[in-house]
Amino acid sequence: MTDSTAVSEFSEKMTGEVIRPEDTSYDEARSVHNAMIDRRPALIARCASVADVQAALEVGRQSGLSVAVRGGGHNGPGFGTVDGGIVIDLSPMRAVEVDPQRRTATVQGGATWGAVDAATHKYGLATPSGIISSTGVGGLTLGGGHGYLSRRYGLAIDNLLEAEVVLADGTTVRTSENEHPDLFWALRGGGGNFGIVTSFTFRLHLVRNVVCGPTAWPISAMGDVLTWYRDFLPAQDDDLYGFFAAMTVPPVDTFPEAFHLHKACAVVWCYLGDPASADEAFAPVRAMQPAFDGIGEAPYPGLQSAFDALYPKGLQWYWRGDFFRTIPDAAVDAHVRFSEELPTMHSTMHLYPVDGAVNRVAPGDTAWAYRDATFSQVIVGVDPDPAKAAELKRWTVAYSDATHPYSAGGAYVNFMMGDEGQERVKATYGQNYDRLRQVKAAYDPENLFRINHNIPPAL
Repeated sequence: MTDSTAVSEFSEKMTGEVIRPEDTSYDEARSVHNAMIDRRPALIARCASVADVQAALEVGRQSGLSVAVRGGGHNGPGFGTVDGGIVIDLSPMRAVEVDPQRRTATVQGGATWGAVDAATHKYGLATPSGIISSTGVGGLTLGGGHGYLSRRYGLAIDNLLEAEVVLADGTTVRTSENEHPDLFWALRGGGGNFGIVTSFTFRLHLVRNVVCGPTAWPISAMGDVLTWYRDFLPAQDDDLYGFFAAMTVPPVDTFPEAFHLHKACAVVWCYLGDPASADEAFAPVRAMQPAFDGIGEAPYPGLQSAFDALYPKGLQWYWRGDFFRTIPDAAVDAHVRFSEELPTMHSTMHLYPVDGAVNRVAPGDTAWAYRDATFSQVIVGVDPDPAKAAELKRWTVAYSDATHPYSAGGAYVNFMMGDEGQERVKATYGQNYDRLRQVKAAYDPENLFRINHNIPPAL
């Protein structure tokens, strides 16, 4: 199918652009957010419509080419690209339509969360997503989607009302609690295993300004602060969210120059309650005497995009994740040890709270299985220099190996690399794995959508 005549015929069917290895735009088009990923697809189909997606998928089916689907391109293992296959790139499909009366947003599969935030904030509305606004809506949502709003409003999938999906056979369906409910169940946490989602409809919530920002302590305080945090945050009202970080303070204006490039532990806060009550909510935080207090009121999209510039496209990334029900003292000790060895300025460890509203959904109600987890941990080795890739991986794996014995067993699928094995995928879906295999067999029996954390169809 990659001969010139066949590609020309395919290109004529497309309203979007078809990019081949000989085209001048190929190297830019094949790149993804993680520069550790360097793959050379045979074709890149930049789809501008559902019909384009169907045409590109037909190429993959008929030619036997592997099919990768790309939304925002942020996926850590690089599942948005594939050597020698076809990339179905949804990035031209990025429209966001907000219905402020119904409090819903319908979002095309190639949109980023920054576009969603911009469109919904006009009406004082938002829906749960992540912490970097350049992240694609599709990948984050299909993996579950946790972030600043999750303790109050749940995961992104808990706010998904319906989706439009191109299936492996090329047909298009709408799915919701009432239409193809088995597919809708699987999409909510099952990743890209079941089809290409060309649009999502989300429930929105009243969120305009938030009281937010970091508090930071010297790395020498890591043990005390983490022990306090693990006990403090789960006991707080759902309006208070804060993720814990081990970090090297970046040389940016947010932090005083005296802190620049020093190792620190920090909590990045988001308070959704009445701003007049914020001082009371943060009083126990300030009682911990942070060396830096950057808490203040800001528009929600400002918080969402605060880390975009620090983590642009083109850095080397290697990461590992785990869910935790608590952080026992032995795990705290491991965090102290490895945080003192952060290998580069961009490398970090985050603990994201996934309690509150997330825990009030039953484990079998969606594909996301760990509804009893309290924290979602990610350890990331990051740096611009490709020569440091091996060092980043060594530190990340060693850190993860030190804390994993205290984990709940599985991980947030969006925090997994592609080299962790099938048993890791099974552990991540837990009691839902067998049902997911049944749904896979119904909607993708030939496993066309396998460039992902794959769930093989049941036999």
